[in-house]
Amino acid sequence: MNILALVKEVPDMTKVNFDCERGVVDRSSAESEINPFDINALQTAVNIKNQYGAKVSVLTMGPPKAEKSIRDAYARGADEGILLTDRKFGGADTCATAMTLSAVIKYLGNFNLIVCGEKSVDGDTAQVGAEVAEFLDIPHAYYVDKIIEITNENITVEIEEICGSKQIRKMKLPALIGVTKNINHPRLPTVNRKLESLEIDVKTISLEDLSDYISEESTGFKGSPTKVSKIEIPRTIKRESLILRDDYNSFKEIIKNETKGARR
Repeated sequence: MNILALVKEVPDMTKVNFDCERGVVDRSSAESEINPFDINALQTAVNIKNQYGAKVSVLTMGPPKAEKSIRDAYARGADEGILLTDRKFGGADTCATAMTLSAVIKYLGNFNLIVCGEKSVDGDTAQVGAEVAEFLDIPHAYYVDKIIEITNENITVEIEEICGSKQIRKMKLPALIGVTKNINHPRLPTVNRKLESLEIDVKTISLEDLSDYISEESTGFKGSPTKVSKIEIPRTIKRESLILRDDYNSFKEIIKNETKGARR
């Protein structure tokens, strides 16, 4: 079985700045890391590999420096990494991103299962995985929190509780699943794997390589039907707090102050 894990390199959202004029995230303003939800997807792929026997490939789209995330994915158990990189891919929305990813998957070929996280922390749209499946015309399930069974022909999964009920879905392979963070607890990479990751070859693919599968007009900013018109950063609101102690005398003092109209 060949498994493909889709990962995205995202900036540290606690430190990143926003370019409100252009309506984009200033990715150069913070260190980058693998999208936290995609780490669960990668661990899912590695768990399947360990249980059933499989080859795990990792695919990411980004600038050349995103190679760092590919090496991190290898350290966490992947067998190979593919970096889809080209300046013409810049500015892609979810549709253009999914179309480009589906093109490279067709170019690479021969995957039984594609695994991704439910969403990315820098976009929070939860759309790309499902769109990739639609462009590939394969079945997909989102919000998967348990894999029940995998055979050579099918995968059966459990989908998180929706309106008080869980769904059990059985799909023919090839298929795509988007997993939640409840599906596993990602393991830390070993020292040996981290050292090995520094030496691996990362395969790079550009738009030119995909000329038989996608046109430039369908990628990047050109191929994006949605545009961000405005970004607003919520202003920080200071709140005054009241600390209640399990102390009768303190409680009497609070009541006394309240009675005098003390401000909370």
